Amino acid sequence: MTIKDWPVQERPREKLLSKGATHLTDADLLAIFLRTGIKGFSAIDLVRSLLNRFGGLRGVLEADADEFCQLQGLGPSKYAQLQAVQELAQRHLMESLQREDALTSVELSRLYVKSKLRSYHREVFLCLFLDSQHRVIAQEELFQGSIDSAAVYPREVLNRAFYHKAAAIIFAHNHPSGIAEPSEADIAITRRLKSALDLVDIKTLDHLVVGDGIVTSMAERGLL
Repeated sequence: MTIKDWPVQERPREKLLSKGATHLTDADLLAIFLRTGIKGFSAIDLVRSLLNRFGGLRGVLEADADEFCQLQGLGPSKYAQLQAVQELAQRHLMESLQREDALTSVELSRLYVKSKLRSYHREVFLCLFLDSQHRVIAQEELFQGSIDSAAVYPREVLNRAFYHKAAAIIFAHNHPSGIAEPSEADIAITRRLKSALDLVDIKTLDHLVVGDGIVTSMAERGLL
């Protein structure tokens, strides 16, 4: 049975149009993305196989091209489309941050850094450079590897802050272990960076630590 044989109200696309995207399951959303199945399998059947293979939606979104294209009915075209969808979502969040006060839109900042950093298998240190209204001017991934005093250089952060004429900064980095607890090294380098930035009147608003679906704010923990 194909999706066209289903009752209209149960078809993913029609359900989205009548109730909104939030009412759809992961399988429904991916089925709309795939659009068609293959001989003997509807788009929903194909999607369930995909979710099974990769352990859920996150696994699908983070699969590399070779893994993704191994499944029948998928290929480079679908992989490229999926990557484009993810990039569009990130750019939408960034545009929102460029219009909003990032300090008061804490949840928006968390969503952006989580979408940007959670799939990395190595630690990546991200800076959000903000203007005097706390709107994001730019974002840059400045450092990779273990986040400690040997890997993160205040001089480089200052150089990029001056380049963007930033009035404030939000730092973020991921923990590939999935644990979003700030380490002693995280706290030490944050305070070192804050001290350097204080000397030139650039505010350190927060340092966000991204784990597996969780983002911890060091500002909220009183660790700045």
